[in-house]
This record gives sequence, C-alpha cells and structure tokens, in this order.
Amino acid sequence: MRTNLKHYINGEWVESTGNDTYDVINPATEEPMGQISLGTKEDLNKAVQAARDAFPSFSQTSKEERIEMLENIAEAYARRKDEFIDVMTDELGAPLEISEKVHYSMGYNHFAQAAESLKNIEFMEHRGDHTVVKESVGVSGLITPWNFPTNQSSTKIASAFAAGSPVVLKPSEMTPFAAIMLAEIFDEVGVPKGAFNLVNGTGETIGDGISSHPDIDFVSFTGSAGVGTKVMQNASETIKNVALELGGKSPLIVLEDADMKDAARNAVSNIATNTGQVCSAATRMIIPASKKEEFEQAVLEVLPEFPVGHPREGNYVGPLVSKKQWDTVQSYIEKGIEEGANLIAGGTGLPEGLEKGYYAKPTIFTDVSNDMVIAQEEIFGPVMSIITYDTIDHAIEIGNDVVYGLAGYVYGKDPETLRKVATSIRAGRIKVNDASHDFNAPFGGYKQSGIGREWGDYGIEEYLEKKAILGFPS
Repeated sequence: MRTNLKHYINGEWVESTGNDTYDVINPATEEPMGQISLGTKEDLNKAVQAARDAFPSFSQTSKEERIEMLENIAEAYARRKDEFIDVMTDELGAPLEISEKVHYSMGYNHFAQAAESLKNIEFMEHRGDHTVVKESVGVSGLITPWNFPTNQSSTKIASAFAAGSPVVLKPSEMTPFAAIMLAEIFDEVGVPKGAFNLVNGTGETIGDGISSHPDIDFVSFTGSAGVGTKVMQNASETIKNVALELGGKSPLIVLEDADMKDAARNAVSNIATNTGQVCSAATRMIIPASKKEEFEQAVLEVLPEFPVGHPREGNYVGPLVSKKQWDTVQSYIEKGIEEGANLIAGGTGLPEGLEKGYYAKPTIFTDVSNDMVIAQEEIFGPVMSIITYDTIDHAIEIGNDVVYGLAGYVYGKDPETLRKVATSIRAGRIKVNDASHDFNAPFGGYKQSGIGREWGDYGIEEYLEKKAILGFPS
C-alpha cells in the first residue's frame, strides 16, 4: 500500500490544504493499492505562484544547463526502472512485460530524446534585416491521462524543461504514483525550485483550475475530446496557448499482397497492448474483400498468443483500468451485437477463469460497416472491427471516414501502394508495416484528435514563443 498525502510545490512536499483523499485501486484485484490527497484550488494557486516565481530565472538558464538537467533526469529515471515497472503494474494493471517495454521505456526515452533534440535547437536566428528569438512560453499547466502515466507526463515535462518553462502537473488521480516518482527524481537531481510542481486532484477541481487559471500561459492536455473541448473553452477566457492530444479511431489498411498471418498478428497486437487503452491503436481493420476469410482465420489463430490474466503472471493482456471503463467496453460490445456485426471472438462478461479484476475478453467483430457505432466511436478497450474494401481508393475513403485523425497503419509489400496509402490517410502519425518508434518524430492528430504536436523537437517548439526583433544591434 503506497500512501502520499502531500503535493510537491516549490521544491518541497507540502500538506494539502484540504482533507479529501482518494483510494487508488489496483484493477487486477479491485483492492486499494495506494492513497493520495485531492488538492484544492488553494493548493493549485500555491503551485502556480511557485512556477510564476521560478519563471524569470528558469527561463534564462542556458541550453547547456537544461541539457545537463535532462540527461541527469534520464539517468536517475533509469536507476528506478524496477520501481517504475512495479508501480505501472499495480496502479494501471499493465502486465510486467508492457510495464517494462512500453511504459518504463517510453518515459525514459522522452527525457533522453529531449536532451538530444535540444542540442540542435537555435534560440536566436538572424534572418536578413530581422532576428527571431525563441523564448519560453511561460508557466505551463499539464493535464495527463491514466492510460500512459509515464509516457504522457514525461513527454510534456521534458519538452517544457527543454524550453525553460516551469510547470504545474495534474496527473490522473487513478494513476498518480508514476508522477509522484517523477517528482522524487526531479528533487534528487536538483531541478530548480518552482520549475516543477505536482498537485494531485480531480479534473473538476485541479484540471479545470489549470485550464482557466489567469497565471498559466499554456495548457497541454491529453484525454478525451469532450474534456479537450472544455479545456479550450476555459483557456479561451485568457487567450492561452493550448495543445491537445485527444482520441482516435485509427485504421489499419491491409493490402492485397500482405502476409495475412503477419497482418493479423499486428492487428491483434493493436487491440491487446495496454488492453486496448491506447488512443492511437488501430481498431478498424480494413481488409480486401477477397482476403476476408483468410484474415479472419488468421486473427483467430494468433489470438491465443495474447493471453488475458493477472499482470504479474506472464500474461500479455491485463485488466481495464476501472469498473467504469469495464462497463463502457461492455456497452460497446453489446452495441456491436445489436447493430448486427458478426461476433467471431470474445463478447461480454469476464474471461473464463477470471472472477475478480476488470478483465475484458479480446473481442473481434466482422461484417462491420463503417457507419456503425463500434466503427466510429473510440471504445478504449480490446475490441476490433473488421471492415472490407474493394479498391485501394475505397480503403482510403473508409480509413478517413471518421472524425478522428490521430494515427493510421498500412500493412503490405508493394512500395508504391504503401506510399499512396501512407500519404493519403488524414492522420498525424502513420506506421508502415512493423516500423519502430522514433522518439524524435512528431506525435499528434488531425481533425478532432487534437491540436499541436509532442515528442522531440516538435514537442519542444510547443513551449516556445517566437519574437521578431527588427534592428537588432550587431
């Protein structure tokens, strides 16, 4: 049982001004694994003031100082690898393999990449008769989700630190302990007081407080489109800069020449990794009509490679994060059945042999039309929709026929067709075949998937204002 009833403000762990606490539930056991304090508006105001006070000095630190700080953070982060894995497994329900290879790894890589990217950013550029200066955007308010506690917090914080922007972080109250560990690391390596502030709490109190606070200059939010809309509305009152990384309903377009077994394994991996709680996951499999039966059979053959069960027992698929999320996924599965989609694997209820924990059956629907609810709305669980196409242009049309545009995937062999599909999908990140992550490549969405970009130098640029100086003295 982990207990932390303090917030990290101005370089110190301080008591909350309120008395409300929150039990963090282990979704594999349905039992509390920790407890935090729920912050108040007064706690938030203290954190914002600390960041405001830190801004004049922190924003003027040299590039070299910030590179060294980020490298030190990455080294300290790596020393706590086992603890990060342990925390991710307990608070999110992520299987040990996913906690290590996804959650721990992504958090580490964002700090390491930010240090590298910063080396190549010029903060002053002379252009003919004027000079462009890049300056810290100011105090940044960061609101992060429960599904990737290390990834989302780390990419935002690393970019802000690289730009010289002090921050106030509100992690999800459902998965707060990874952020608490980050605060401990920043304290250990000597991040300047006030440059990082952590206030735990609810979205209604701390999240809304951040997005509407007059002394916060920039808000970066990751979460649902509905809450993203509210963040924009709140921020508009003081004309804040806003970056939003929202939902997705990403297509995986399988070409006629693809190896269907490999494509099926890639498809199942998309809905199985992190129990499908991935905003960029491919959940709409767009398959040549002529390959439908072959692909479906391949999916059923590879599905056992992704066993569901307790995250500490060698399984690939753990529980969903909460009872609320489990209920949501169940309702979408029921909706798919009602809509007339053909259920070929999974379904409602707990998987066989699992009586406790928020486990869902990896569920495969075929004969799905793209206008069905299960093909249009983000489910955020291990649910796949198989849709068929007749021509590549038809496949691209289906792929783009959603309000989202976060990611897209294409699997096949012909280079020309792969290029055509990759360049035609209206989304912020396209993955061709089994391409690996590049932590310097921009991440963000088109359409209702968001505004702005994260990761690498593109992420750092979000935290920089551009000033033009005419007649700059030589």
